[in-house]
Amino acid sequence: MIAQTFSIVAPVFLLIGIGYCLARFGVLSQGIGDALGQFVFVVALPVLVFRSLIGADLSGGLPFALWASYFLGVATAWILGTLVIRKGFGREARAGAIGGISSSYANLLLVGMPVVAAVYGNAGLVPVLLIISIHLATMTIVMAIAMERTAAIDSGTAMPSLGKLVLDAGRNIITNPLIITILLAFAWRQTGLELPELGEEVLGRIAATALPLALLSLGMSLVQYGLRGNMLPGFLLGSIKIIVMPTVVFLAGAFLFQLPPLWVAAATLVAGCPTGVNAYIFANRYGTGHAMSANAITMTTLSAIVTTSLWVSFLSFWFGRDFL
Repeated sequence: MIAQTFSIVAPVFLLIGIGYCLARFGVLSQGIGDALGQFVFVVALPVLVFRSLIGADLSGGLPFALWASYFLGVATAWILGTLVIRKGFGREARAGAIGGISSSYANLLLVGMPVVAAVYGNAGLVPVLLIISIHLATMTIVMAIAMERTAAIDSGTAMPSLGKLVLDAGRNIITNPLIITILLAFAWRQTGLELPELGEEVLGRIAATALPLALLSLGMSLVQYGLRGNMLPGFLLGSIKIIVMPTVVFLAGAFLFQLPPLWVAAATLVAGCPTGVNAYIFANRYGTGHAMSANAITMTTLSAIVTTSLWVSFLSFWFGRDFL
């Protein structure tokens, strides 16, 4: 079973490896990788999300149980990651927040969607898209508040007001292409209109490029992270990310909220995805935790081909191979 599962997920991570080699050996410059990533985030992925959301079956209403299952995993991993860095390594408050982000922020777009699509097909993308619909906004606000407040603790200055932090984060969110796309998709659903055949064809061709190009751009971006300095914090944070977080999501979804097997499987799989690059972006912005965040990103991405295969095998064993 594991060998069969490995053969399914291997092409996903092989594309990441190809992207890494293209940048590492200078076949394509890092500038091309940045442009490719820009195309993926601004055009290809939004088109894929729009096309998928307008055709998804959302007759069950708002999936509060799915969101609760996933964010219980996020909260658990964040708390553990913060404690590891603050108590285990005696670092400052800002570094603790970076530890929380590094152990809980999953790369849903660049890895989660391709993996779930490869394993469970388009049906598996529905719960993933529902998680994505609130993940970016929720995590952006929480990360911004955490970083600003911990920065105030470290500097001994007055903490910014919660309202101002939420408002500032909200301004950044509302201009994000993915958020705009999600809002447009739900607005389109309210019209009851079908996409014209020509529009469906054009969007379909663009959407088809999203996942492979996302994986290639991720591989190219890994060149700038690499492994740095003291690797133990990154290893521990990465272990929380790919083992503890998906375990909590699985237990919450399967036993606490009793979600449908496909939804539990998809949520568990994306929870076990590698750490997203936002961890390093925040570390760079606030001047701390560069090595731990970079190491967590690199380690979780390099090990994901194995850990993802193990999670898929476990889920197939638990629910039965024909649970789709």
